[in-house]
Amino acid sequence: MSSTLIWTVVILFGLGLLLALLLFLVARKFKVEEDPRVALVEAELPGANCGGCGYAGCHDFAVTSCAAPDLSKHWCPVGGAPVMEKVAGILGHQVEKKAPMVAVVRCAGSCEARPRTNIYQGAESCRHKAWLYAGDTGCAFGCLGCGDCAAACKFGALSMDPATGLPVVDESKCTACGACVSACPRAIIELRAKGPRGIREYVACRNQDRGPVARKACSAACIGCGICLKNCEHDAIVLENNLAYIDFTKCKLCRKCEAACPTGAIHGVNFPKPLVK
Repeated sequence: MSSTLIWTVVILFGLGLLLALLLFLVARKFKVEEDPRVALVEAELPGANCGGCGYAGCHDFAVTSCAAPDLSKHWCPVGGAPVMEKVAGILGHQVEKKAPMVAVVRCAGSCEARPRTNIYQGAESCRHKAWLYAGDTGCAFGCLGCGDCAAACKFGALSMDPATGLPVVDESKCTACGACVSACPRAIIELRAKGPRGIREYVACRNQDRGPVARKACSAACIGCGICLKNCEHDAIVLENNLAYIDFTKCKLCRKCEAACPTGAIHGVNFPKPLVK
């Protein structure tokens, strides 16, 4: 009986040794040597793994940037220019400077502006609500108010205002990673240039219904009248699908469009002086 036990132990030990040897040989044969610069690049990244760069995480960003011929398709929105300059120094590349971006909520349909027409009883998720029906109000384009964007933000830059039912962006915390943009099923959140001293102008509406329909659904809606387009001297505004849009690369922040808008759908942010109409 004891000899049987001994032989069992010997056989198991031998099998284990053989398997360990096979694993070692396989690992040696298929070993992939990683570029030593990957660790250096990853050490300079913020480690947020937010995916705002378009890659799976900071490690994937480091791997692909080391393999790329240049950094034209690589930009870390969380670290911004300071981090990218360090990465470029490690890899010996030039990096194009980009203007700081910030998330902007393109909906001003507060509880007061948009009368409630339905009562939703389901999972508190904008995405689920969007699948089921148009929403709690007559506007089928506005914010659904469940806070998917705030939940997606890893930096605490988004919160839901209980008074308006709309998300609020804390621009001091926003890294422009784009997680909130991806989380919103209505595409009301957009990344726009932060602007000089944080000053910017945008249309806070996504409603593509005709003027009377949009106005009935929300008193703050863009009605597609085109008055802003006529007042813009810099060709910064386009009007498509009954909706005005300001191109921030062309906008000179003169505020003439904001002053002319009959519904107040155009919003100016951080201007030092109040608007005079």
